[in-house]
Amino acid sequence: MRVIAIPIASALVLGSFEWDQAAGQETTASERTTPKPPQLDATAWALVDADTGLYLAGKNPDRRLPIASTTKVMVALLALEEGTDLDKEVAITDEAERFVGSVYSNAGLIEGERLSVRELLEASLIPSATEAVYTLADSLGDGSVDVFVEDMNQKADAMGLKNTHFENPAGIDQKGHYSSARDLAAIAREAMEYPTFADIVDTEQATITTQSREIDLANTNNLLYVYDQANGVKTGTSLEAGPCLIASAKEGDESYIAVVLDAAGEEYRFDAARTVLEYGFDSYEREPLARKDQVYEELQLPFRRDESVGLVAAKDVPGPEGPGLEVERRVAAREAPPAAKAGQELGTIEVIVEGKSVGSSPLVTKTGYERASLWQKLRYWSSGLAMRVSGWVSSLTSS
Repeated sequence: MRVIAIPIASALVLGSFEWDQAAGQETTASERTTPKPPQLDATAWALVDADTGLYLAGKNPDRRLPIASTTKVMVALLALEEGTDLDKEVAITDEAERFVGSVYSNAGLIEGERLSVRELLEASLIPSATEAVYTLADSLGDGSVDVFVEDMNQKADAMGLKNTHFENPAGIDQKGHYSSARDLAAIAREAMEYPTFADIVDTEQATITTQSREIDLANTNNLLYVYDQANGVKTGTSLEAGPCLIASAKEGDESYIAVVLDAAGEEYRFDAARTVLEYGFDSYEREPLARKDQVYEELQLPFRRDESVGLVAAKDVPGPEGPGLEVERRVAAREAPPAAKAGQELGTIEVIVEGKSVGSSPLVTKTGYERASLWQKLRYWSSGLAMRVSGWVSSLTSS
């Protein structure tokens, strides 16, 4: 099998062009006028393509910073990843109730009240209830919050997050508790793959029920109320972290995650995140970077020097296209077998954006072909012999 890399600028790319009538020529999405990345009054921010996880733009995306209650996204991710029974009832612990008061965000839960794991997730993610997330951590850590925090750090290590470390499950300011805008986007992206999480963080209001009362919850993510494309994720604020926000939005087949850390103000973080998300929608497009039925390789047919079969992509491979993105396609193809049917797989094409694979497609024969006849084989051998003789004669003459 041989492998070749083809830059996306290759003439084979047909899917991401528009006709510029004024200029009378085609222009790619990356060549069209696009807005410059926003200038935000925040210590760090990042924009990530939610489908591929590609980092698109930002400022100080890898700086280690306090992250406040955005921490709770990792708690929810672990709860769902471990397959925790969402209907299991858990009692609020004494340690958890201590966070009910004016200092920490809470839902007013008290020791002994029992809620399902799903309701504890709702309380943790919608109004950012600290007592709910501590109760979850205690339950998931088999009675030890510290054990669960270690699980959080092990998960961060497994995800390859170099700028994340947890000291508690709620994001309370503590030395050694930090993450980065890029890492938080990765955590949120993985959590959003779970329908339960995606549904909760897209909920404006909910009601949870203990054995004795109902408690109404309101989402602290104001984007859900004012921005139609918004569909998550989580707020966070503390003295050291400042106002923080992980926000996500979806429009058509495009989906982005924006993270804003240490924003200039409580309300400003929402405006800032919306600005970043809209920059994503305005500047990038989701395009077929390898297109179904497009020929990406030609294989010479056995015993036929002047005949070949085209290998076409079996499906589209979509990915983000826009300013600053370097894209290539890597084709791996086998030698042509003696005979093949139309649609027979003989290779693959992989699309690489900014060094990260965003998908691949089998390469299949555009048409079928039969085994070479005896006459074709004789002609192939005789022409090969003639070429070798000609080569010998040329070498003798030149010497």
